[in-house]
Amino acid sequence: MQVVAAMKTAVPDPMHTLLVLGCTAAGAFVVTLLTGRITARLARSESQPFWGRLRRRCHRPWTVTLLSVAMLAAEPSAGLHGELANGVRHLMVVTTIAAVSWLATAVLFLAEDAALRHIKVDVTDNRRARKVQTQLTALRRLTAVVVTMVAASAIFMTFDALRTYGASILASAGVAGVIAGLAAQTTLANVFAGLQLVFTDELRIDDVVVVEEEWGRVEELTLTYVVVNLWDERRLVLPATYFTTTPFQNWTRSESRVIGAVVLYLDHSTPIAELRAEAQRIIEKNPLWDRRDWTLQVVDTTEHSIVVRVLASAADSASAWDLRCDVREHLLGWLRDNHPNSLPRLRTERAVSGRSDGSGGSGGSESSGQIVVGEDLFDHAQVARR
Repeated sequence: MQVVAAMKTAVPDPMHTLLVLGCTAAGAFVVTLLTGRITARLARSESQPFWGRLRRRCHRPWTVTLLSVAMLAAEPSAGLHGELANGVRHLMVVTTIAAVSWLATAVLFLAEDAALRHIKVDVTDNRRARKVQTQLTALRRLTAVVVTMVAASAIFMTFDALRTYGASILASAGVAGVIAGLAAQTTLANVFAGLQLVFTDELRIDDVVVVEEEWGRVEELTLTYVVVNLWDERRLVLPATYFTTTPFQNWTRSESRVIGAVVLYLDHSTPIAELRAEAQRIIEKNPLWDRRDWTLQVVDTTEHSIVVRVLASAADSASAWDLRCDVREHLLGWLRDNHPNSLPRLRTERAVSGRSDGSGGSGGSESSGQIVVGEDLFDHAQVARR
């Protein structure tokens, strides 16, 4: 009986309350239905893809936000009194804060998506475009974190017991914050390292890097880790602090153009002039060469061979890799067919003893040197045994 009496006190006219809240919810639902139909019709036009993205990204948060705001606005007219009115009002406030934060995040993501779609990364020199893409991707995640923290703080501040805690979150102060920072020291270090990588332009999405003796492209760059897509389609996941504490190679730091190098170990008798002419012919007819730089030089010598290096430029790292392979294959084939003696060979010297005939004077022995080359070593060794 006490419960019934309390309900009568809190809701003196139940029909009026249900009518007000029901009509408000129905009206808000009709508005969201109409806006959804309008955006769906506009999205059918191929010339305006924005409306389709708007519907996919914002329709649900818009529906929840409109319903919660309408119910919050209708609550004073619903005829609720006492603790029930306070509880319903508090629930509507919390729901509205969460819904507005959801909608704000969706709108910000929509704007960032629109900006990313206008960035052309499929061009020859896309360094600046990749820089903007990387920073927008990081801002996207940072936006979600900031909006969520603000919404959580606002929700906490609606509770009297948690109001101080909510204020401490907004101010980023207090003993709890210090303890949480110490406990999450590694995570925070990765977050700051990720921000450093993004906003100092030290690393960008689609950069070609060499890390842990592996070659690959930066596929994903977050505030805490970096994903490198290796040449064999494996994924190498590294913490963001790796790139701020460990040296690594960035082949596209200043531009996407890359110079590929081919190193050949050849015999000392190799005709360098003919090899240079053949290298020029091969490189100039290769479509992967960007028509800018190439050279062939003897960069070192050893007791058994000379070291020939061929350099050729390409528009990007992938083209440079294929160009290097083509040049290496053609030059080795050309040497095999035209100058087989130019391939590396092992030289050795053996002593050949001879005896003079009787008519020639006093007997004795002589030693003469003969150079044996490469594939003849086995035959000469067999003769020596006999």
